Amino acid sequence: MQDPSHTPSLLAVTNVTDYCARLLEGMANAVSEKRYAELTISDIVRHARVSKRTFYEHFPDKEACFLATYSAVAVELLARITRAAAAQPVGEAQLQAATDAYFSGLSERPALVRAFLSEIHAAGPAAIALRRRIHQRFAEQLQNLVELARRTNPEVRSLSREMATAIVGGINELVLLRVEEGGAERLTQLTKTTTELIRLVLQGTEAPRPKPRAKLTRRS
Repeated sequence: MQDPSHTPSLLAVTNVTDYCARLLEGMANAVSEKRYAELTISDIVRHARVSKRTFYEHFPDKEACFLATYSAVAVELLARITRAAAAQPVGEAQLQAATDAYFSGLSERPALVRAFLSEIHAAGPAAIALRRRIHQRFAEQLQNLVELARRTNPEVRSLSREMATAIVGGINELVLLRVEEGGAERLTQLTKTTTELIRLVLQGTEAPRPKPRAKLTRRS
């Protein structure tokens, strides 16, 4: 596992108290080295370097801390993507920058990514529901970038909510496959495939809608 002191923090923009931020970071490091089911409050506070009393002043249990950590990591990653895209001209450059920012952010903490992907079901229904909401926020962010691109290039295909969700789901599956293969440290290699997928979707033509069936008239 990486030394936490040399690991880029993904919890810097959570707008929480210092103790709460330390607990979130403590959970991130604890779940990176131990399965969720085996994780204890003692593990979290040991990494956070706070007391159990401090923990319970902020969270009722480890599930609440896990959910808050997962949410904080996602918020920071979304903010990172937004900053990277905003620094580029509207259009394909923004989409490329957003993709680069996403995978570089994941690659900085491979153990944490591996833990969140593999332990999300063990954390229970609330964690699964949270992941679904977060994926939808990524899909909405992708939709927004595409709409900006359409302002300068109307030929770019509009991206529906369903299609954006499908793209985010496909990207997540690529990440999961790479992590299961032991390649969490090489997630940036997925940038090319992801960029190609988005480009093909935006350049494609929409499937023709089926023609309405002619009404049958009964012969007398």
